Amino acid sequence: MEYNIALLRGDGIGPEIVDSAVAVLEKTASKFGHSFRFTPYLIGGSAIDAVGVPLPPETVEGCLASDSVLLGAVGGPKWDSLPGDKRPEKALLGIREALGLYTNLRPAKLCPALRAASPLKDSVIGSGFDLMIVRELTGGIYFGERGFRKGKYGQEAFDTEAYSVTEIERIGRVAFETAMKRRRRVCSVDKANVLESSRLWRKTMHALAEEYPGVQYSDMFVDNAAMQLIRAPSQFDVIVTSNMFGDILSDEASQLTGSIGMLPSASLGSTKRGMYEPIHGSAPDIAGTGRANPAATILSAAMMLRWSFGLSGEADCIEAAVDKVLEAGFRTADLMGADSGTPLTCNEFTNMIIEVL
Repeated sequence: MEYNIALLRGDGIGPEIVDSAVAVLEKTASKFGHSFRFTPYLIGGSAIDAVGVPLPPETVEGCLASDSVLLGAVGGPKWDSLPGDKRPEKALLGIREALGLYTNLRPAKLCPALRAASPLKDSVIGSGFDLMIVRELTGGIYFGERGFRKGKYGQEAFDTEAYSVTEIERIGRVAFETAMKRRRRVCSVDKANVLESSRLWRKTMHALAEEYPGVQYSDMFVDNAAMQLIRAPSQFDVIVTSNMFGDILSDEASQLTGSIGMLPSASLGSTKRGMYEPIHGSAPDIAGTGRANPAATILSAAMMLRWSFGLSGEADCIEAAVDKVLEAGFRTADLMGADSGTPLTCNEFTNMIIEVL
């Protein structure tokens, strides 16, 4: 069977890491007898430079016509002076909305080979941790009403956080269904002691929890959750939260694993088509130097095989290959820490994974 994959390489290290994932997918296709057809489209700063807008209509049309989407990263200081609606990051919000991707799955699992790279003490890590952050993706403050107005101290800017019961219920169901396949624990993170939107979030989640008596449910304020991720990450199984809180907490969780360069993500909606991307940014300061870590993008491709194409065996194979390369002691620059030796380049690390495959 042939699977059509839209490639959004983007900016900075985006092209390098996406090409690494493509090489791994091609090897996987050869090994398992599949066929992948890759079609590149412009997005972000590269799209601005080429056609003047961060998200060209052709890109949206191409992604809608694909079976799934693989994204690198967008943005960089080159475009920082542009108005908010013209910046590369605007394309991320636009493509998620256009594809109806309201769920973002961000796993954070400590690889035993990277235990020493985690900033946490051994006594905190214990036997390790394996958690999934389920982030609402198309609502909240990132999509709410915004603008400028005259305020108490002169001109002020505002951004509005708003959530409907429908939006909360659909992301909540994803969290509970995900927990049913894992360790059956859901922690809903909000700020219900301050925000009206969080009070509705909590009320809706409580009602939804009654439909899943087999899942242990709890609430936690976001500031406490940020602390608990560092104090005892193994207490969490599935965390479900809003767009902005999920954005922040998942980046925090990534550092506990040793490097943000290791964490993949999946953005999903009501169809099997999803968008898969590393959670890190475009890192323009190391673009073209060979220092990029392709692991998060390669693992995002594995998530695509599992969640969009139902190819769990193939996904397991890629994930095992990444683990074996790390267990053998091979590292990219971001994973070196205090270790001596020469880090592998992006291409060298990718080739090691392909060799294991």
